[in-house]
Amino acid sequence: MKHCVVIGGGVVGLTTAWALLQRGHAVTLAEREADVAEGASRANGGQLSYRYVSPLADAGVPLKALRWLLDPDGPLRFKPEASRAQWSWLIAFLRNCRGPVNRLTTERLLALGAYSQAAFARLRTEAQLGDAIALRAPGKLVVYRQPAEFARVAARVKGGGVEQALSHDDCVALEPALADTEGTLAGGIFTPAEAVADCHAFCRELHARLVAHPRFRGRLGTRVDGFMRDAHGAVLGVCTAQGDVVADATVLAAGLHSRALAATVGVALPLYPLKGYSLTAPIRIGDRPPEVSVTDFEKKILYARIGIELRVAAMVDLVGDDASLDAGRLASLQRSVRATFPHAADYDRAVPWAGLRPATPSGAPLLGACGVPGLWLNVGHGALGFTFSFATADIVAELVSGHASPLPLDGLRL
Repeated sequence: MKHCVVIGGGVVGLTTAWALLQRGHAVTLAEREADVAEGASRANGGQLSYRYVSPLADAGVPLKALRWLLDPDGPLRFKPEASRAQWSWLIAFLRNCRGPVNRLTTERLLALGAYSQAAFARLRTEAQLGDAIALRAPGKLVVYRQPAEFARVAARVKGGGVEQALSHDDCVALEPALADTEGTLAGGIFTPAEAVADCHAFCRELHARLVAHPRFRGRLGTRVDGFMRDAHGAVLGVCTAQGDVVADATVLAAGLHSRALAATVGVALPLYPLKGYSLTAPIRIGDRPPEVSVTDFEKKILYARIGIELRVAAMVDLVGDDASLDAGRLASLQRSVRATFPHAADYDRAVPWAGLRPATPSGAPLLGACGVPGLWLNVGHGALGFTFSFATADIVAELVSGHASPLPLDGLRL
């Protein structure tokens, strides 16, 4: 048995702690906030998109980005910084914006998504998670507004496969709430069995199970400032304001904050925050929310009914380490959602949120060893942290235990 320290109390850190406990280790979890899931796990989109995993970096994205930047309601905003981290990330991102690279990364992420779906099922059984996480599996519908874009995507859908290409009328038949949408949709791609859940509620439920475990110690409100190291540079634990914690293995799963911590031991993590926004609107009697999980491909907005609320998540803002609520962006999001699902929820009472999603240039997370003995990575999940967390937790826990990864790590290592 090893004593492991996990840094980070979001969905990635919590699932990692659980996976390590399940393999017989003792775990201390250090989270700088006073409660778990206060960062990117707080009010994210809630979609568990195991098969819709294509990374942002693709061949057509640079040209699309220029159009988005000129659109006041566009999904992208960019604020140049005098920051090496921003520009080096952007250069690496552009290198990944090639069709062959995107297809290879997508294949790897599809395998990761399939494994994560199975890992989540195991965790739900092990942790005996109930209805509090608002889990549903209504399927995912990606709708397209531009005929040429839809024709390109629909041509790749294989007959008899999991995905289904639907016409405008088929989309409305599947999801009647789309009848209220402004304009005519070119069509949509539907994937059955994709799920939605409340990520924040999941984190709180899992944390409760962790706290009840005899080999778990939680240290909330504990900021990790650095690492204890031996004469050869190996990490022996963490340094905090509340004292040092000795560990046989330390797992870095602190989202964007992982970048600064890794830098203290000479590890440069290619992470940059993709700022996203969400609205959580109550559903009233008489409202017509979408039952299917819907993603608007062109607007980059997703809609998911989570319990008695509608979660709307959107936007990719490259504005640095700024999680503030931008009134202009929220107004833009309100305009878009009212045009798409005008009768879905009480948008006047919607609770806004903004979060920083730590992303790599390729869109693939970074897992496993980092070149510093004793320090392990589980970082860089971008907008798919909830989806991939179950798989990456299992993979890292296996590696820490001295076993081989259950999946090939090509493209998933630093």
